[in-house]
Amino acid sequence: MLQVENLMVFFENALALNDLSIQIPRGEIRGVIGSNSAGKTTLMHTLSGLIVEIRTKEQRRGGERITLLGSIFYEGEDISRLRPPQRVARGIVLCRERHPVFPESDVMENLRIAGHLRKRSQISEAVEFVFRLFPQLTKLGGKRAGFLSGGEQQMLAVGMALVAGPRLLLLDEPLLGLSPLMQKHLVEAIVKIRREAAVTILVAEQFARPLLPFLDHAYVIESGMMTLSGSGRELMDDPEVKSAYFGV
Repeated sequence: MLQVENLMVFFENALALNDLSIQIPRGEIRGVIGSNSAGKTTLMHTLSGLIVEIRTKEQRRGGERITLLGSIFYEGEDISRLRPPQRVARGIVLCRERHPVFPESDVMENLRIAGHLRKRSQISEAVEFVFRLFPQLTKLGGKRAGFLSGGEQQMLAVGMALVAGPRLLLLDEPLLGLSPLMQKHLVEAIVKIRREAAVTILVAEQFARPLLPFLDHAYVIESGMMTLSGSGRELMDDPEVKSAYFGV
């Protein structure tokens, strides 16, 4: 479904992604695991097209120079130069880290805003799915997003991404800052999204322990380079992964 070939991203003279190649087959949940500054968010921004927007804005104001090399193919099409709206229209949707929502709008307004490119009937159907997935949100529909807890905001952010109509859902650090119980609920939701909505998923995460058992395949990156790959179960048993990410 998605194929990344020899991807390199430079911020001025700093190398953020170094000759990275990964594949995401249709129907799988795949993960990118790494510590802070490993390059996970840069990868997600590049796949979603945000890095193209950032580079354009920096060029206009004469700021940081961003260089992109390599190719990204989606359903056989080279999308390396497409802007985010063009990628969303093709079904590539990013849920960014730290649950970005519209704080002054209520839960229902946030969900409807996320579906602005879709038909009203599609939005209604997607919202129903979101409420089945996260029952906690059903009683919060009229509450301003800025007054939700961190876990509730994260559920809303994932819900907004779903209302946008993804075929490939990119989740950047969805477990960041959440309690163990909320992490468990969110991992269960990710599995349901793949099973019930037939959405392919790529998750970038540092807190990989609760997620690894459910990953069909995962990549470990350090300093923008891939250092290990394998099934989630295989990486759970890998001594290097245990030492670096599980503290054992």
